[in-house]
Amino acid sequence: MKPFLRHILDRQLLRLHELDALLSASDVVSDLDRFRALTREHAESSVVAEQYHRLTRREADLAGAQTLLAEAKNDPDMADMTEMAEEEIKAAKGDIVQIDDALQLMLIPKDPDDQRAAFIEIRAGTGGDESALFAGDLFRLYSRFAERKRWQVEIISESPSELGGYKEVVLRIDGAPDGMGVGVYGKLRFESGGHRVQRVPATETQGRIHTSACTVAVLPEPDEAVAIQINPADLRIDTYRASGAGGQHINKTDSAVRITHLPTGIVAECQEGRSQHSNKAQAFKVLTARIIEKDRSAQAAKDAATRKGLIGSGDRSDRIRTYNFPQGRLTDHRINLTLYKLLSIMEGDLDDVVVALQVARGAEQLTELETANNAG
Repeated sequence: MKPFLRHILDRQLLRLHELDALLSASDVVSDLDRFRALTREHAESSVVAEQYHRLTRREADLAGAQTLLAEAKNDPDMADMTEMAEEEIKAAKGDIVQIDDALQLMLIPKDPDDQRAAFIEIRAGTGGDESALFAGDLFRLYSRFAERKRWQVEIISESPSELGGYKEVVLRIDGAPDGMGVGVYGKLRFESGGHRVQRVPATETQGRIHTSACTVAVLPEPDEAVAIQINPADLRIDTYRASGAGGQHINKTDSAVRITHLPTGIVAECQEGRSQHSNKAQAFKVLTARIIEKDRSAQAAKDAATRKGLIGSGDRSDRIRTYNFPQGRLTDHRINLTLYKLLSIMEGDLDDVVVALQVARGAEQLTELETANNAG
């Protein structure tokens, strides 16, 4: 383990002792919000401390086994201990690598939004009808991935294309975080950007490969408790009759809602709910997420200008990935990842891509931690 990480872990242990003292104080229970925050921090720090203690124990075991092996090789009377010492050294080294990797993941700074539900916006770009069909394929990809994770998928708004697929579709995906506290947004946040497809369209009579593109934006669902304040006077709310499937109700009532934030021109709409009230609530959530993301993107662009991170800013103008159907190849250009399992990926087998992006970002963050620690 790198020295700077061990230094951070030592500080974590000191903080855990501080938390023990704070939680035992009589006045902390009177402030329920503070008590919950301290309890949550204590639980997270305890898991890290437990792993760190396990690491130091296994390091001590390794040192003891190495000493025993050296003695056994030099003392004929201890020759029968050689095999046992070698087995313990091998086991201890394996455990140390495993624990070290787990601790590095635990020490990566957490984005509080990672555990949140996400809105995914897919828009057809260059390529006409083929782009809209590809937008439909991406919709299916993320929906199937969500099914594999047992997440819930809800269509917020959609604009179908005449030949199939979508001109634009907005999804909301929700599900329980994993054991590391990473939820839907944390898993899919790096999908934001430009997605390019290369394939022979069904309408192509001469077998020529066409290139088209879609843009994807992944936004965390805002926390209602800390949502930004939006002046109602800055909003224009329109209701209209929803189009598309939905039965008699959706064709006869003005249940669809469109909200425009006048200062920024940002628009959000929802037409899939059966009531104007529910559609308005969902449209407002999407609008809030887009306003927050606008500020986040501006800050990310500033950071990227100085940091030049591999993953990029998540701006939709960034071309992040190519889907080459003739070769059965997916390439993520940010981390130089190439997989020859495109058909499987299009059916929702996205884990290899998601994990590779998370690992790459984790490596970036550890480098940033080391730089900050050295500077301090």
